[in-house]
Amino acid sequence: MDASCRDWMSALPEELWDVPLTHLAIPGSHDAMSYCLDINSPLVRAESDFFRLLDGVFSCFTRPAIFRWATTQETLESVAAWLEAHPKEIVILACSHFEGMDDKCHESFIWSLKKLFGSKLCPQKESALTLRSLWASGYQVILSYECQLAVRHQELWPPVPYWWANQRRAHGVMTYLDWHKDLGRPEGFFVSGLNLTADRYYITKNQKESLRTLTYSNWEYVRTWLEEQSPGSDAGSLNIIAGDFVGSLPLCSAVIALNQKLCRKNSRRMKKHY
Repeated sequence: MDASCRDWMSALPEELWDVPLTHLAIPGSHDAMSYCLDINSPLVRAESDFFRLLDGVFSCFTRPAIFRWATTQETLESVAAWLEAHPKEIVILACSHFEGMDDKCHESFIWSLKKLFGSKLCPQKESALTLRSLWASGYQVILSYECQLAVRHQELWPPVPYWWANQRRAHGVMTYLDWHKDLGRPEGFFVSGLNLTADRYYITKNQKESLRTLTYSNWEYVRTWLEEQSPGSDAGSLNIIAGDFVGSLPLCSAVIALNQKLCRKNSRRMKKHY
């Protein structure tokens, strides 16, 4: 992971500090935290070094499917500790795809999240979601929670739309994302998923390939498409851009670099006024 991505939010030009986070290009990791609260589930961690990953991504959109509470708690505690060391970085966490959890379990989990992150949790009522305003308020965590009970808690945000192509090749993913762009972006946060999908049948028939090898072999196609994208408020703009294996591919730096297009756009706008 490029060290320049550390503390990348505070390193943005000051002219972007007042741009809504929903209009910035934010790197994310798809399924970076895959655990399950089901005590009978086997503990499988495809990304066991989540914190090293987070230490590189820093503004990480996660899609946790959650495995064991002890592991999940340890992971979240490390996130909280990382935030203490990086007071100007904002993390977007999305809790979703819960299975087998009743209302009591949800309330217990929500309570633990609120206790852990405390005053760092940005409430839904916060109207100005900009870096400058969040820094001033001390908010560092935007927590999305996919459950009807979330409406009872002002600290929890609604589910974040995820554009998932469910395609094995980059061309299919890009075609799907371009189709979504033509329809227009959502008003709030949303994720454009660059992640590929290799089903069990394909892996069985192509045993020399894996999701990792597919991701690597398609990366240059993805990179070319990505560099042509722009953040902002326009209908075809992107916001959170997530992928797999972001710790070993330069996805984060490529996404962060897109924010320079906002600077150039602001510069052209100012010149027109003179």
